[in-house]
Parts: sequence; C-alpha cells; structure tokens
Amino acid sequence: MFLENETWELCPVKYNFSIAQLHEFKFMGQCRSPSVSPSRQPESTEPVELFLFEQYLQGGNPFEMQIDNKEEETEDVLASNGYESDELEKSVYQDYDSDSDVPEELKQDYVDEQTGDAPVKSVSRETLRSQKRSDYNLNRANAPILTNTTLNVIRLVGKYMQMMNILKPIAFDVIHCVSQLFDYYLYAVYTFFGRNDMVCISKHFCSPPCSVLILNIMQYLLWENAGPHASPEERKEKVPSPHLSQLVVLTASDTLYGLAERVVATESLVFLAEQFEFLQPHLDTMMPSAKKPFLQQFYSQTVSTASELRKPIYWIVAAKAIDYEQMLLLMAGVKWDIKEIMSQHNVYVDVLLKEFEKFNQRLGDVSKIVRIPLPVSNVLWEHCIRLANRTLVEGYANVKKCSNEGRALMQLDFQQFLMKLEKLTDLRPIPDKEFVETYIKAYYLTENDMEQFIKNHREYSMKQLTNLVNVCLGSHINKKARQKLLTAIDDIDRPKR
Repeated sequence: MFLENETWELCPVKYNFSIAQLHEFKFMGQCRSPSVSPSRQPESTEPVELFLFEQYLQGGNPFEMQIDNKEEETEDVLASNGYESDELEKSVYQDYDSDSDVPEELKQDYVDEQTGDAPVKSVSRETLRSQKRSDYNLNRANAPILTNTTLNVIRLVGKYMQMMNILKPIAFDVIHCVSQLFDYYLYAVYTFFGRNDMVCISKHFCSPPCSVLILNIMQYLLWENAGPHASPEERKEKVPSPHLSQLVVLTASDTLYGLAERVVATESLVFLAEQFEFLQPHLDTMMPSAKKPFLQQFYSQTVSTASELRKPIYWIVAAKAIDYEQMLLLMAGVKWDIKEIMSQHNVYVDVLLKEFEKFNQRLGDVSKIVRIPLPVSNVLWEHCIRLANRTLVEGYANVKKCSNEGRALMQLDFQQFLMKLEKLTDLRPIPDKEFVETYIKAYYLTENDMEQFIKNHREYSMKQLTNLVNVCLGSHINKKARQKLLTAIDDIDRPKR
C-alpha cells in the first residue's frame, strides 16, 4: 500500500537523522547496557564521579549525545518547514507577527533623545531568524535521502527486531521476514524505475549479481511466478507485484524523465541498505549459529547489491537525455574522403556539445528540487559520455570511403569534443576515451597488424571491425587477404559489452 501510493518525494528528516532516534530502536540501547540489580551490586563500592568530558575520552561526542530522561513517547526526527522543531517555527512566526506593523524606530531598544541615535544591535532579528532556519538545509552534503515509505520500512524492521529480542526461538523466522521486506523494496524500486528496457540494461549496465538477484526475488516472492498449479500454501507465501503510482510521471524531458523521483527512490534504497549494514552486528548476535550463513548470504548477495541499481535506473535517463540518433544522422552527411588536412571540426561536434550543455542545465534544475549526491552525478555523466563515445565509433563504422586526411579530421573532431566536454564535468578519466581513439588509429594499421588487432580488441562489434577491414585496407590488400581477415572476425566469439 505504501509503495503504490508513494510519489517518491523527499521526506524532510533532520540532517543528523539516525535510526537510533526512532522509538522502535530504543531497545537496542537498553540491551547494550543492562541494569545491574541492587542485590548484586557490591556494598563497599562507592560511585566514581566523572566529569562530562572524561566520560568521552575513549570515544563519542558529548555534543551529540541523546537525552535519556526524555519521555518514551517523544521522538523528533522530522524537519518542519525548514526549522529544527515546531517550537522554533512557532516562535519565529509569533515574533514576526507580533511586531510586523510596528514602525522600525519603535522596535529599537532605546533612542538617545539628545542625538536621536540608536545603539548598534549585536544581533539583528533577521540574523536570529536565519540562525534558527540554518539548522536544517535540504542541500546539506550529508542530508539523508529517504521517503515516507523508507521510514516506515525502517520502523517495521525495528519492530521485528524487538520481537526477535523477546522471542529468541523464532529469531531466524523473523530475520527471514526482515530480508523479504528489503527484497520487496529493492524489487519495487527496480520495477518502477529500472525496467524500461530489461534486455539492454541487464546486458550492458546491470551487473550479473544484480540481474540474478532480481530474478530470484521474482521467483520466490511474487504471485505472478507461483504458477497455475501452485497450492494455496505456496501462494500464501507470495505477494503481488507492486505498481507505480499514476501521479509519478517519468516521460517528461524537461524533468530529465523523472530524475528527481528516480534519485529519491534509488538513494532511499541505498540509505536503507546502509541502515541494514549498521544493524548487521545486532542481527548477528540474535541469530542461531546454525542459521548465520543465511544472514551472511543476505548481506553479501542482497544488501551489498543495492547501490548497483544506480546503473540501470540512471541509464534510462542518460539514454534519453542526449539525442544520439541525431548525431548519427549528422555524421552520415560528412564527407570523409577529403584530400587536404582540415583545421575546422565538423558541425555534429557542436550539436553534441549543445546537447551536453542542455543536460548539464537540466541537471542543475533537478538539483534545486532534490540533492544529487556525487556518486549519482558521476553515474549519470559516465553513462551519457559512454553512450556518446559509443555512438561516435558507430558513426565512424558507417563510413563508406575515407582518406588519411579524413582520419585526421575524425581525430580533430574527437579532440574538440573532449576539450569542451572536460569543462562541463569533473569526471576523470573520460569514459571510453580510449575506445574511440583506438578505433580511429586502427585505420592506419597494416594487414598483419590488423589481424592482431582483431584478436586483441573484442570490445568492438563485428560490424565495426568489418568496416576497418573494408574501408581501411580495402584498396591496399588483395581479395584473398581481405577474406582472411573477415573470416578471423567471424570466427571470434565476441562478448558484448
């Protein structure tokens, strides 16, 4: 219910939010420091009084300690309209409303009747207001990205752990349920935002462990895979596949195809995985020894894979954000069999760079809505640049006639693209830079070198290698030698990237 009604907007928690602040995890602090019964306390021992900072000599920070004498019911993790608490927000508005219509000179502490001068205030009212507001900032570098659903999943995990703490004989069954919660959340995020082109994504951008994990979750957790002859007991163990809310729009180019929602969903999953990593030692102590391999497998194969979902999810944005097809069409219109060295690059380079500038601007617009962490920005830029460089090689592989001067023009075009691109992004090294440069330089190879090149460079498609043989060596080698090279291309079983 939560997942299908989730609009994947940021849940504004405080920048220093920790799951230890939630009611459901209070029991962990009690477990770590059990109270000693009065009957077992040594009678002669006098309590040693420690100064505040002496208590934190070995570690910890006294300024971050939680107040233990608060009532159990108090819990303050949500930020309220940019303020750290409702009281501060209320005090600011009361302060503002109470004197909003009063002339400025009457707001002064006192006025010297002889000179008419007012004393300089040490802190202005606006400064006080800004200080109250500055405690919470949506764009803080360490502000957690999570949704209302993420928060509820975390609370459920806390309740499960309380149950494990009290009912130790069923600890394994409870941890199994906890793992299913995480699996379902992970599968929902992938289904909603990463399954646009399953074949292409799983082939190119979804790591093998990630692909296997998704398939395993589908088979053991979903109704749809129970089969028509499944028993009621088998169906009882499964749940329906979730559906994305209709309020979430992922098709608009001006929002970079729902990038804000994709970031919130994906990074909330990464945040959830980090919380599970934090809880691993606690879960491990509750787990029966014979069942600990299950927990280890859950962490190594599922929790650690969460960040891998960034690749297929953000690839969908990268594949649509730049018009790669337009670039191929423009490259097809370029004359490459020229007779003189050119000093001016081709128009398709400028068009491609304009696309990247537009992408960069839209990325900035999205970052005003939700913080884009550096790993996310890097993945997006990496995908876009990699796809652009792959498209360049594909465009060069479509060339029918090309001279040495044409090869030099290709190098000029690519160097111009790199020079301008490096001003737009801090990502280094540029992804697939060598992929393009090596392909262009391959046109200068001799027959023997080309045969070795074909064997060593399996990253290129059969079409791209065939073009090298036909266009580069076509006029320099006889028909028999060319056929030998083409046969070598056919004989090699090439893994696709």
